[in-house]
Amino acid sequence: MVQARHLGVYGLVVEDDKVLLVKKARGAYTGKYDLPGGSIEHGERPIETLKREFMEETGVEIKDANLLLADSVIVEWLHHDEEESMHHIGIIYEVSLENGIVKEDADGLDSLGALWYPLKDLTVDNLSPLAYIALKEKGKI
Repeated sequence: MVQARHLGVYGLVVEDDKVLLVKKARGAYTGKYDLPGGSIEHGERPIETLKREFMEETGVEIKDANLLLADSVIVEWLHHDEEESMHHIGIIYEVSLENGIVKEDADGLDSLGALWYPLKDLTVDNLSPLAYIALKEKGKI
């Protein structure tokens, strides 16, 4: 089994009993809802990654971001017909937005689009593990 490590920066936004999520189009979480965010590019600070990824995936600018938690999970999945054990490490910020107008179309990469998802409809089965952990940390699920 191949072992891999992924480090990402993500943002949690909860407003009016809804959370801003993206639906994953590829990777270990295909078909699940995940927090907007992604990989740190060379030379980027985590907050810069968060702002860039939010704009790419949601079309919304970040007004404020405060570190919520850093955590990790192990995810077993089939990657290019090969079993992979991915150690997914996430730096998660609690975010407030400049405006709430979200682009709902796909980013052309790994997202099927962003949406405000009702908290009452979220489960461990339809969320990525780190999104579930962040929402549980905030007492939202």
